[in-house]
Parts: sequence; C-alpha cells; structure tokens
Amino acid sequence: MQTDLFENKQCHKHQIGDSSITEYPFALSEELTNTYLQLLINNIEWRQEKIRIGGKEIHVPRLQCWMGDKGNDYGYSGMRFKAKPWDHQVLIIRKKVAEITGLAFNSVMLNFYRNGLDSMGWHADDEAELGRSPTIASVSLGAERIFELKPKQSLIRQKYRILLKSGSILIMSDTLQHNYLHQLPKVTNLEEPRVNLTFRNII
Repeated sequence: MQTDLFENKQCHKHQIGDSSITEYPFALSEELTNTYLQLLINNIEWRQEKIRIGGKEIHVPRLQCWMGDKGNDYGYSGMRFKAKPWDHQVLIIRKKVAEITGLAFNSVMLNFYRNGLDSMGWHADDEAELGRSPTIASVSLGAERIFELKPKQSLIRQKYRILLKSGSILIMSDTLQHNYLHQLPKVTNLEEPRVNLTFRNII
C-alpha cells in the first residue's frame, strides 16, 4: 500500500505574475486519498484555536494540528504551536512527497475543513521561522476547493484561482510568499470534508 501511494508524477506550472506554482494534480489515487482522509480525520488530535480580532476573541474556522521534528515550534497570527510527534500516516505521506518532488521537510501544518463553512483567510506563509524564500508542499485530501491568490503590493489586485483536486500536490516556492497572499474561501452548500497538509521547513 505504501509503495503505491503516489501513482502519477505528471505536473505542470501555473505562472502567477513573476512567481509560479508547480502542481501535481493526480499524485494520489482516489482509493488511497479516501483511505488517508478518513485515517487522518479519525486519528489526528485536532484543535480549534482562537485568535483576537478587533479586541474580540473568535474561533479559527477550521481544526488544526502542527507536527514536526522536536523543537520545531511555529507561530502566526498570535497563535503558537508546539510541535507534536510525527503521526505514522503523516510520515508515510511526507516520504512520498519527497519521492515525487525531491524535497525534504521537517514540519507540517494539518488543517481539517469540516465543510464549506470552514475556511482560511488571506495570508502569506512568510514567518521568520520559515526562512527568506520558503518552499511549501500542499497535499489535498477530500472535497475539491478553490485556492485563490492575489499580489500583495500591486494596485491591480488580480486574483488567480486553482482548483485543488483531491490527491493533488502544490509546490509553492521562490518569491511566492514574498509577493502574494493566498486564501481558501468559504463555499456554500458544501458538506464534504477536506484535509490539507502543508509540509514546510523550520529554519
């Protein structure tokens, strides 16, 4: 089962202004995607964090879990995550991401979007812990969702949209986090869950 996790190495690039994203749209088979989706939903120790906006504390609209090598703690938007030990299933996925992309990672943020009401607002993964030009591998399991990007500085805030297929991998690197924001917007009338693993390196 482990050796067949990633079945298709076909990839193509999305040119996003002066940056690009490499997409492996069919990396994980449908059968294995469904298997790993349920394993992660059922076995990960999910938490719903809180953030303070305008003096008011609100729940983050998704469940999260941060894993990584010992000491690889991480923080953003006023939240601080202590790295949990690697889950066995997540290690299998990390290994296969490395095999297909040639990239190694020491940490991962898992996000569980329970339905279309769960989302991720505009942000860039540009925290100091990630280094100057971070490379991030995003693995999607479950419901297809639209991934949006827009430039940070340009007066013409053109949006770019990529449909995140179940079983796909996106590689974001180089200047992308410096120059662009991204989000996963809400979707009405969507009941199916999605789990996203964003593998990264704490420097």
